Amino acid sequence: MSASDGVGRGAPCWVSLLTGDLTAAHNFYGAVLGWTFRRGSLGEEFSVALADGKAVAGLGNVASSMGVPVTWTCYFAVDDADLVASRIRERGGTVAVGPLAMGRGRAALAADPAGAVFGFWQGAKLPDWRIGSGGAPAWLELRTRDAFAAAIFYGEIFDWAVDRPGRCEVRYEDDTVTVQVEGQTVACLRGGAIEADPDPRIRPRWHVFFRVDDVEKAVEAALGAGGAVVSEPVHGRVGREATLRDPQGGLFTVTERGDGC
Repeated sequence: MSASDGVGRGAPCWVSLLTGDLTAAHNFYGAVLGWTFRRGSLGEEFSVALADGKAVAGLGNVASSMGVPVTWTCYFAVDDADLVASRIRERGGTVAVGPLAMGRGRAALAADPAGAVFGFWQGAKLPDWRIGSGGAPAWLELRTRDAFAAAIFYGEIFDWAVDRPGRCEVRYEDDTVTVQVEGQTVACLRGGAIEADPDPRIRPRWHVFFRVDDVEKAVEAALGAGGAVVSEPVHGRVGREATLRDPQGGLFTVTERGDGC
């Protein structure tokens, strides 16, 4: 697990796949996104994905042991994990795991009041990781019931829009909340999700977008590696994109644009 310098406190600092089969995940994401992998510092059940030799994501074979579905989880950088955990509970969220000592820092998994799962990280930094850079995610998107209510929740727990150096800026545009760091959009919050819907695409969740050079080739690679196409390639809000499911059920989107949602 790593956090990131230069992205601002309360900003996304890492993404990790909770999977049920580490070898299968390596084969799939290596084929689709061109990643290579090295062993993580937390043991044999963990690995780090590399793009051009740089760490871009973590993978952990812990979905079964933790009793959670296979999913991509985004983490946010914090100064005080205990303080953030208290804020989450005070505002109707749930802290499911931690904060626990992990490697060179402390991590926790939580859920917001609508049920979207996220993590937060206090600790050592990975200076060259940031949203929209290299092989790191192009951006993150919260799909939730009420984007404005979610913005208040996350703003209060992560100090978004606080008038202090290094904090995230929040903007409201066309019923969408965008989160920016130094003028670059790193995440957006959109309404319309339904907690009780049986379709995981519609339930509240954080969703990860990865940039690829060619969406059609990524789709072909995903199918060849045992994955599935959830949403066929289309011209999305900011470029051509397609939503895919890995063989274990993890959802993500590939996009040809990397400059925000």
